[in-house]
Amino acid sequence: MTDQSMSDQSMNVLDHLDELRKRIIIILGAFIVFFIASFIFVKDIYDWFVKDLDMPLTVLGPMDIIYVYFLLSGVIALALTVPVIIFQIWLFVKPALTRREQVVTLTYIPASLFLFVAGLSFGYFVVLPLVLNFLFSLGGDMFQMMFTTDKYFQFVLRMTIPFSILFEMPLVVMFLTSLGIVTPKGMIKNRKYAFFFIVVISVLISPPDFISDVLVIIPLIFLYEVSIVLSTIVFRRKRKRERELENQS
Repeated sequence: MTDQSMSDQSMNVLDHLDELRKRIIIILGAFIVFFIASFIFVKDIYDWFVKDLDMPLTVLGPMDIIYVYFLLSGVIALALTVPVIIFQIWLFVKPALTRREQVVTLTYIPASLFLFVAGLSFGYFVVLPLVLNFLFSLGGDMFQMMFTTDKYFQFVLRMTIPFSILFEMPLVVMFLTSLGIVTPKGMIKNRKYAFFFIVVISVLISPPDFISDVLVIIPLIFLYEVSIVLSTIVFRRKRKRERELENQS
């Protein structure tokens, strides 16, 4: 390797690092702006989250108030920053993509955002009420119900964030299929194991009654089946492009 090629390679690495630093700065800047905006309206956000609770939340100390404010503002800011993160990742890898690949991958951004919001909504509006109602009925007259604010919002996050990640399954499968890591044949072959995993996860996070389990299991199984269909489409297009390249060569 000549000195000139080594110098060009070093400049290329430095350019990539500079571009990565630029994208990270933009993401952090967007997060800070959203965090400040969320903190300004944190009381309205808090009121919206607790509007359906039949009891006031409790804090055990003055610092808990600040902790809850920062927690809420941080979570809202992170959720709002998700599309910025996805778009900046796309801009970072864009130079390495063909024009067709740029157009295709750009369509992933709104789809990813939609699935992220759909997962959050499913966790918050479906799973969370089911689990809360079950816990309330389980306590009955045995306990005096009193939730601390920080514990309640940590509980809300546990019931919502995992679903926002699980709902990204179709896009992740499409991406892995395009890389050749996942195939539709493999997904079909391992379907029973995937269903078993979905049932176990659903039973663990939902109340121990049949209706609640079904309400959680069905959407996740549906997502897996959709992932198989999308994987098949991506796989066929990938094979078609490979055959076209072989014919051209």
